Amino acid sequence: MTDKTYTPPNVWTWDEESGGAFASINRPIAGATHAKPLPQGDHSLQLHSLATPNGVKVTIMLEELLEKGIAEAEYDSWPIMITEGDQFSSGFVEINPNSKIPALVDAGVQPPQRVFESGSILVYLAEKFGAFIPESLAGRTECMNWLFWQMGSAPFLGGGFGHFYAYAPEKFEYPINRYAMEVKRQLDVLDQHLAQNTYMCGDEYTIADMAIWPWYGALVLGELYGAAEFLDVTRYAHVMGWARNIQQRPAVKRGVMVNKTWGEAHEQVPERHSASDFPG
Repeated sequence: MTDKTYTPPNVWTWDEESGGAFASINRPIAGATHAKPLPQGDHSLQLHSLATPNGVKVTIMLEELLEKGIAEAEYDSWPIMITEGDQFSSGFVEINPNSKIPALVDAGVQPPQRVFESGSILVYLAEKFGAFIPESLAGRTECMNWLFWQMGSAPFLGGGFGHFYAYAPEKFEYPINRYAMEVKRQLDVLDQHLAQNTYMCGDEYTIADMAIWPWYGALVLGELYGAAEFLDVTRYAHVMGWARNIQQRPAVKRGVMVNKTWGEAHEQVPERHSASDFPG
């Protein structure tokens, strides 16, 4: 336990030197910092993203649509290098005023439709193409239950646990313990649910799985924060089985590569414009 204490000032002010690994791109104001238009490819769907968990949700969805034979889901995907501040360019801020990846433009409709927030993009694509979302009201509602569960829960895993465990400039026992407890509770929620269901919505693979897997699937598969042993993920056997099952899907294997700019070269597809961009 650290013996350091912090007394908040009456009025908080921004210290550009604080913030840990991502201090250089954090700031307390919104808006563009520089003028730079976004590139435009040949397809109607233009994705601007990075292969973080939130970005992977959307590239998996697009690849699943293509795997299903929906040719209209062809897309161009351009990397947004968040460590270099691309998300604060005028072009990106125009399609997402929140300056977070991913963001999508559907140029196939008039006027072109911007879509931001990963959950919103998944719903937009599911409704546009009539796929990976249940048709019945009850089924759709259950799908939305789990989609919004992920949107509300993952910040505790990423901005909470992930930040303090992996990225903060110093290790502090209290926040790590606090968020580890919450992440393990979330894993238990998933484990109990998946003990009785093949996928998040029963036997049907949906956008709920695509939203949850890049975060919690990656976590239990040892691909997030190097925290699998710390969180004792093997005890969540049903989550492990679900994660491995989804990991083997061809569209998932492709989706995790899109806009990836780190790791082994054969795992990276920094830009994606057609199926020929994938290795092999």
